[in-house]
Amino acid sequence: MSHIWPYLPARAVNITSLIEFDRLASEALAATSARGLGWRVHRVDLRERDCVLRSLDLSEAIFIDCEFSPQGRALVQATGGLCMGSGQELPFTTGERGLYSPEELYSGIQTESYDQVPDAKIYAYSQQHTSPAVRTSEDAMARTLHDHHIGQALVSEVYEGAFKDSPLIGVMGGHAMGRGTPEYERTVELGQLITRAGYAVATGGGPGAMEAANAGAWLADYDPKDVQDALKMLAAEPDAIHQRTGWARTALAVKERFPSSRQSLGVPTWFYGHEPPNLFATRIAKFFTNSIREAILLEQSNGGLIVLPGAAGTVQEIFQDACENYYATGARVVPMVLLGREYWTKTMPAWPLLKALAAQRVMEDRIALVDTAAEAMEFIDSMSTLRRRTRW
Repeated sequence: MSHIWPYLPARAVNITSLIEFDRLASEALAATSARGLGWRVHRVDLRERDCVLRSLDLSEAIFIDCEFSPQGRALVQATGGLCMGSGQELPFTTGERGLYSPEELYSGIQTESYDQVPDAKIYAYSQQHTSPAVRTSEDAMARTLHDHHIGQALVSEVYEGAFKDSPLIGVMGGHAMGRGTPEYERTVELGQLITRAGYAVATGGGPGAMEAANAGAWLADYDPKDVQDALKMLAAEPDAIHQRTGWARTALAVKERFPSSRQSLGVPTWFYGHEPPNLFATRIAKFFTNSIREAILLEQSNGGLIVLPGAAGTVQEIFQDACENYYATGARVVPMVLLGREYWTKTMPAWPLLKALAAQRVMEDRIALVDTAAEAMEFIDSMSTLRRRTRW
């Protein structure tokens, strides 16, 4: 399976100095094609390179925050190259970067309201540039570059970084689950069990069930009394949609009182920007494009999937993952657990359809319907043991 995004060249080359540019330009000019294949030129002063720009095919090159002579930009654009800006014009970076931290997205939240933090400003930008009347190719490319680098950073974290020794278990559930409810508490317990078992929690990164699972990972090493104290603190500010500032500050207060070294993943999107990202996910892969975000969250949940009661979005995730498992073979089929018998058989009867779909497929023995977090983890552990024994 390739981890290179299909909408960018497989060999993107980041150029951050004039020396690098001159070297690669010399190599390109010496080659037959004389093309700047996959170039991403960042903040390079090219005011004295008109001759080189005129001689190259730059149709697959992007120049970001570069300086040009009066005619230099036109030379780049003449062969289809793209010149764009970031920095002051964009509230996000388009170059290579790591995943977000909650501290980065919520920078300033202790003294400013939510609408002043980077997460809110990026969401505002995305909304201002949604209409075809104002959207440009530069806007589209900026978002594409951003999502590309976030995707690459996520893959790096999964295979080489924070999660390389901890298979990810995706916890799916809706944003409406409120702090202070029994459901929220049970989901915190689920996050704890996942983390204590040696897995890492991965969620959609938003509030509700997603926050609860990430919070459980954060609190995995604390005793029940401490967890209850943390839950009481959180319940004082339950509204993530209408009271984002207080909601976020309360989460920070819990993290400060109960420090943790546990890692978990959140994969939210500015497509649902009215839902702020939760602060308990220690690594945040936030995307502009929701379809990419959904696909990569399911793809990287390599330890299994646990699905809590939810509505249309949650049902979509069940069958999006089921479709992959239906056609997959061997080790590519990961266990899926629906948590809540009554809900998934009567309220939202997805289980009968999932069971029928799985019949006589490899996935048939790797799906389960349970009522408790402990049962969910017992099933996933049994699948993990079987996988090691049989080498699926």
